[in-house]
Amino acid sequence: MTNALWIFGYGSLIWDPGFAPAEVVPARLDGWHRSFCMRSIHFRGTTAAPGLVLALDAAPGAHCWGVALRVAEDDRSRVLAETRARELISDAYLERELPVTLKDGRSVTAIAYVIDRDGPQYCRLSPEEEAQIIATAAGTRGPNRDYLFNTVAHLGALGLEDDALATLAARVRALPA
Repeated sequence: MTNALWIFGYGSLIWDPGFAPAEVVPARLDGWHRSFCMRSIHFRGTTAAPGLVLALDAAPGAHCWGVALRVAEDDRSRVLAETRARELISDAYLERELPVTLKDGRSVTAIAYVIDRDGPQYCRLSPEEEAQIIATAAGTRGPNRDYLFNTVAHLGALGLEDDALATLAARVRALPA
């Protein structure tokens, strides 16, 4: 299984990977953090009213807990093509092969989708600005707030609470939809 295909999920891939993983293991990716730094013009917003989605943003000393999803060998080509079609719908993400440490101690290389800081969808906003956008934006996959709430709930169910996301979710809940 040394050639196994793993995909690192840190946002919606945790709760909606689009395929049935052969294995799901909590995993840690070092050197990156989960951030609402990507303007969503498709799934959680529109070109006219962008939403925000999570991306991996590089940061020295940072780490991100998520899940490593192992793809069944028979599904490899199909899953990779479908995941690329989903994640690379615009120029916002870059596909990288990065080392992750599984919670059970194994180390694997996983495909991860990281933000292109030079791209037009990259942004750095205050938590208040993030909350305002997430509270009201919607796209082809539904309200932006549902994306945030699902991610927080599924991280919590895995025992991988993200305090910054939980605080943001509380801010969004306090705002009108």
